[in-house]
Order: sequence, then C-alpha cells, then structure tokens
Amino acid sequence: QVQLVESGGGLVQAGGSLRLSCAASGRTFNIASMGWFRQAPGEEREFVARVSWGDYDTYHADSVKGRFTISRDKSKSTVTLQMNSLKPEDTAVYYCAARTVGSGTFNSWGQGTQVTVSS
Repeated sequence: QVQLVESGGGLVQAGGSLRLSCAASGRTFNIASMGWFRQAPGEEREFVARVSWGDYDTYHADSVKGRFTISRDKSKSTVTLQMNSLKPEDTAVYYCAARTVGSGTFNSWGQGTQVTVSS
C-alpha cells in the first residue's frame, strides 16, 4: 500500500502560478507511475498529468500542456505539479495518485488539495 499526501494548493489570480507537491510513503518501491487528477464542482474527475517512476516519461493533458509540468524525485518519493498561467477553469480539487507495479489503473489516492483561480 502507498500513502499519498498533497500540499501547495491555494487561491491565486488568473495568470499566476502554484506548485503542488505530493509525498508518497509506504511501499514506494512498488510505484510504477504517479499522476495528478482534478475534479471541479459538478464535474467528473479528469486526468491532468502523469510521470513514469522508472524512465521519467511524462504525459500532460491537452488542456494543461505548455502551462503545467509534472516532475518527480525518486530519492524523496515526491511528485510535483508546477502550474503556470493559471486560468479560472483550472479551479478544482487536485488529487495525487499512484499506480503500483502490476496494476492497470491508479490505485492509491491522496486526500486532495483545493486550487482556486480568480478572474
């Protein structure tokens, strides 16, 4: 089992930046990839970005490409989402997630952190 704790959310004006961090603990040796998802009020949870734990392969959703950057530090078992040029439509609860070896889906989730972008 992997436990995840997010930090770094908050309120920012449109055009501003925020940096989200996620610390993993527990069976971190079993992590295959980590990612970020978000859920706006009344909406379904959507994928934002993910990074492979081994080869650092990254993938970002089209809606955030060029503005958000995911990175990871294996030595600290952390993953970071740098968010620049934020828009009001980026407002959501952001969740960190981990996929363990052998799992086809993300199977560990953090509690979420609120990001609010004012216009």
